[in-house]
Amino acid sequence: MKITDVRAAGLRGATPKGGWTLELHAGDVVHTLITVHTDEDFIGVGSVFSSEALVRAALDLLKPICVGADPREPDRVSQLMHENTFWLGRGGAVTHAISGIDIALWDILGQATGLPVGTLLGGRYRDRVQPYASVLIEDTPTMLADNLGKLAAQGFTAFKIGWGGFGRVGDADDEAAVRTAREAIGPDALLAVDAGGSGAFWTNGFKWAARSADMLAAYDVAWFEEALRPDDLDGFVQLRRTSSVPIAGGEVLTRRQDFLRFLSAGAFDIIQPDTTKAGGLSESRRIAWLAEEFGTQFIPHGWNTAVGLLADLHLASSLPGTKLVEYKTGSAYIDDIVAGGFSLDDDGMLPVPTGPGLGVRFDPDALARYAPGNGLFDV
Repeated sequence: MKITDVRAAGLRGATPKGGWTLELHAGDVVHTLITVHTDEDFIGVGSVFSSEALVRAALDLLKPICVGADPREPDRVSQLMHENTFWLGRGGAVTHAISGIDIALWDILGQATGLPVGTLLGGRYRDRVQPYASVLIEDTPTMLADNLGKLAAQGFTAFKIGWGGFGRVGDADDEAAVRTAREAIGPDALLAVDAGGSGAFWTNGFKWAARSADMLAAYDVAWFEEALRPDDLDGFVQLRRTSSVPIAGGEVLTRRQDFLRFLSAGAFDIIQPDTTKAGGLSESRRIAWLAEEFGTQFIPHGWNTAVGLLADLHLASSLPGTKLVEYKTGSAYIDDIVAGGFSLDDDGMLPVPTGPGLGVRFDPDALARYAPGNGLFDV
């Protein structure tokens, strides 16, 4: 079997509001779907947390490496792409695009063998995974409480709030948001807080983060995410040593080499690579193995599409210590583009698909609506 083509199409028209300083609009493209085609009619699907323009530019470099290779060798093909693009800048748009291709290759391997991706990644430790509802902090406490209450009624038992005004207005506002969230979801639900320190021109440093961590402990917060700027390695090390709540981060890092610096320094209690940016399933699995050796918990970042969520579900099923995945609530790119969508069971868990590959089947109408004229599956 050989790869014959790699295609990309950006999603637009329903892009959810983001936490970045420059506000996202519905027509902005920050998620791009990938399809890898073969000479035996298998088509694998992947997803990239990046713009269509950047992914297409990267494919000009990556397609000559991929075409003709055996798609049933995802780790090898991904390493070929990494090794032959070092000189173009490691860890940026090229690595992001490799992520989507790699996910699609694992999907093809699953289709070809008749096995789910989780099994192929090493075996399934669980058949269902707890999703935590990822929620931006609303403009008012009432809006936040209403949103969380609706999600709890849908069956979610774990939540993460963040961005918005957190760390950007004042300590009293930060505590009000956390208090509102805890009251809305009750004392037993998991609650995490994401400061969004990767936002543009984040100014809060160690002292603010340490003070905020003390506040979060009073509300039984499960982890404090992105409290500092992403590259502040020394700051994260110091914060983890002093914080009474677990410290999490890493969503903007790529490649296992970047994560090794933070893991070996003891910067995080929880590491959060994004499979659609960090190098795909092949690289995320390697990062997870590294994290285990350093005693660091691995929870994938998942502000992406249904394809990214499926990849994370399979990845979590194959790792003994990963029991959570992020679920970006209110996103049509998660809820609408695959047939049947996602449904929580009575315990607030998401089942891991058991069909071949990722187990994804697109809703053609939704795909045509959000990626018009995409040609992803054209013969």
